[in-house]
Amino acid sequence: MAAKIFSGIQPTGRKHLGNYIGAIRQYVEGQDRGDPAIYCIVDLHALTVPWDPAELRTQVHDTTAILLAAGLDPERCILFRQSDVREHTELAWYLSAVTAHGDLNRMTQFKEKSAKARELVSAGLFYYPVLQAADVLAYKADEVPVGEDQRQHIELMREIARRFNERFGPILVEPEHRIPEVGARIMDLQDPTSKMSTTGGTDQGRVLVLDDPKTVTKKFKSAVTDSGSEVKRGGEGKEGIANLIEILSVVRGAGVDEIEADFEGSGYGDFKSAVAEEVAAFLAPVRERYEEIRPDEAAIEAALEAGAEKARAIAAPTLVEVRSAVGVGPAP
Repeated sequence: MAAKIFSGIQPTGRKHLGNYIGAIRQYVEGQDRGDPAIYCIVDLHALTVPWDPAELRTQVHDTTAILLAAGLDPERCILFRQSDVREHTELAWYLSAVTAHGDLNRMTQFKEKSAKARELVSAGLFYYPVLQAADVLAYKADEVPVGEDQRQHIELMREIARRFNERFGPILVEPEHRIPEVGARIMDLQDPTSKMSTTGGTDQGRVLVLDDPKTVTKKFKSAVTDSGSEVKRGGEGKEGIANLIEILSVVRGAGVDEIEADFEGSGYGDFKSAVAEEVAAFLAPVRERYEEIRPDEAAIEAALEAGAEKARAIAAPTLVEVRSAVGVGPAP
C-alpha cells in the first residue's frame, strides 16, 4: 500500500543546493509513490520572523515556480499554500492542549533562531513545531520527506500525535520521517561546519538553485578546504572536502567511495572545477524552466487554488473527527 506523503517548504525563492538535494528532489520522487503526495508552501510559518507582506506574496510565487520547474506536476501531486487551508491553524490549537511547554523549549531550532534574533522573539517562533505538527497530522500522512535538521521536529510531532490519541482515541497517524542517506545535510561552502542556509552564512557560501553557471563555478572554486590535496574524507579539518565529495556523489548518483576513486591523485583544484561544472549542469534545467514558468502568475495562482481545494477535501474530515473527540461544537 502506497504511503500518504506530506511535506512543507518555506516560501523563499532563494532556494539553495541543500534545499534542492535534501527536500525538493524527494518531493519529485514522492509524487509517483505517494497516495497522495501532498506539498505545502508554508507561508504561515514565515510569519514567525520579521517579514514584508508584499515580499511574502512574491516569495510564495517564486517558491511555487521553483517546485514546478523541478518537476512537481499538480496532476500527480497536491501542491497548495498553507494559509488557504484553515484546518491547519484550527488543528494547531487543539494540539497545543497536548503539547508540553518543556518539549517546545528544548527545540534546537528555536534556541538557535531566538539567540540570533535582533528584534522581537515571537511566540510564533516558539509555537512553530505545533503548527508544523498540524500541517502533517491534518492529512494523516504516513511519511514526511525532510532534511536532517527537521528530525527533532518530526519526533515531537509523533509525540504530540501519541498524546492526542491516548487521550481522545486513535484518530491521528504518527508519521515517519524520510531523510536521504546522502545529501541530507549539505554544508556551507565557506563554513563547512555549518549547514548551508538561506538566511545564515554568506552569499559565497550558498549555491542557489537559480544561480547562473558562472556564479556556481565561482562559488565552488572559492570553497573552503584544508591544506591537503588528496580527495578523501577524513576527520576534523576535512569537512570542506567531505562536503564537496558528498555533493558530487548526489549529482552523479554515485557512491562517495567511487567519487574518491575517480579523483585519486587529481588535487583539490581540479576536483573543485569538476564539482562546479557538474553542479551547474545539474541545476541548469531547473533554472531555465523557472524562467519560463515564473512570469505567468495567474497560472501559478490557479495551480495553488486547485491544490488547496484538494487539500481541504482531505483535511476537513480529520477536523470533523478531532472536533467531535475533544468536545468542540455540537454533539455528533
